[in-house]
Amino acid sequence: MSQYVFGVDIGGTTVKLGLFRAQGDLLDKWEIPTRTEESGSKILPDIAADIQKKMEEKQISAKEIVGVGIGAPGPIDSQGVVHRAVNLGWGVFSIKDTLEEILKIPVMAGNDANVAALGEMWKGGGQGSNDLIVVTLGTGVGGGIIVDGKMLTGATGAGGEIGHIHVEDGETQECGCGNKGCLEQYASATGVTRLAKQKLEGSSKESILRGGEVSAKTVFDAVKAKDSLALEVAEEFGRYLGNCLASIACVVNPEAIVIGGGVSKAGEILIDFIKPHYEKNVFHGSRDVKFSLATLGNDAGIYGAAKLVLDTCN
Repeated sequence: MSQYVFGVDIGGTTVKLGLFRAQGDLLDKWEIPTRTEESGSKILPDIAADIQKKMEEKQISAKEIVGVGIGAPGPIDSQGVVHRAVNLGWGVFSIKDTLEEILKIPVMAGNDANVAALGEMWKGGGQGSNDLIVVTLGTGVGGGIIVDGKMLTGATGAGGEIGHIHVEDGETQECGCGNKGCLEQYASATGVTRLAKQKLEGSSKESILRGGEVSAKTVFDAVKAKDSLALEVAEEFGRYLGNCLASIACVVNPEAIVIGGGVSKAGEILIDFIKPHYEKNVFHGSRDVKFSLATLGNDAGIYGAAKLVLDTCN
């Protein structure tokens, strides 16, 4: 009998779903809207209905399903309990129990960034490594830490919140989390944009960034054009992120560090600014680490969710 698994990645606007063979082959993927009204009470029933619809379409019975894996924003502990997901309107409840009650199929759940890290380890930029740090540079900075092939979850599912490591004492503006001086304020797409605008305002140096759109993309395009002000921004970005990764490495001793998220579309040049600061400050036992770019893009979450189920329920 063939065996299948569903991987689900819940985002603020869409839910991505994937149907996989148990060996990891992606057979189908699709999206549905994330209905966050009424405190997000419709999200899991919508997912269940769509999974049941796909099972009917593909003529797959419940006996052939290993389980359903879910990645969602917010802290989610190893028992599948979410401890508030503000973007979805969720409080504290068991994703696992709620969805299992509807589907009568095993369910596993984890934080979306941790789950994406598992996906990159399994089928993406971290293949071949069982101990890795995955950092996603998007609107914010997400992170996932894999130790011995397993997600580092923590007591309430808040393990791997790399973006909220404190890296700057002198910061006056608040991070989205309410603290000041978080990595996210300097290494995310919005953080790079902010650093660039500060440089432009505080300097009269010529730059191709002046008078045009300032974004993480335009900054790194300018870096590739050897723009001196953009190079200063990239150096500052690399210092914050490289030093932070060196600190994490002293705790988890990774074999690989994978850089993903929208900012990673700049390519290998990102690593050129991160790696020197990492190597300068890391303990020698973790210096020989493999840096790579994430390769699964927006599919990392569904792959990781599928892997979470296969590791737990097989």
